[in-house]
Amino acid sequence: MENPDFRTPTLPIWARRDGNFVVLSLRVQPGAQRTAAAGPYGDRLKIALHAPPVDGKANAELLRFLGEVLHLRARQLALTAGAAGRDKRVRISGLEEAGALAELASRLAALDVPADRIATALRASR
Repeated sequence: MENPDFRTPTLPIWARRDGNFVVLSLRVQPGAQRTAAAGPYGDRLKIALHAPPVDGKANAELLRFLGEVLHLRARQLALTAGAAGRDKRVRISGLEEAGALAELASRLAALDVPADRIATALRASR
């Protein structure tokens, strides 16, 4: 068995490294009340999308949301599978610079928290 490299950032189960890319496995719920990460959904991350599943609006909203919360440029994100379904894969590029993967891993880990726990934590902090 190979020894793990503790300098390598740990990614959530729904994110994996593929060379210089990170690939996200997502489950989306279009037509939701608001756009937000809803937490883990099996081996995927569930994301509620306010946009309807019509004319690519939900896909565009997904890429916009991920770019915003992960602090990425639009050109770093690409929908690679699931354009017409709820299960999608998004590829993130541009992680060649030192520390970029570690920074992304911490932002991805923040999305892995179920939405009800986020709401509870926000109410408790008031």
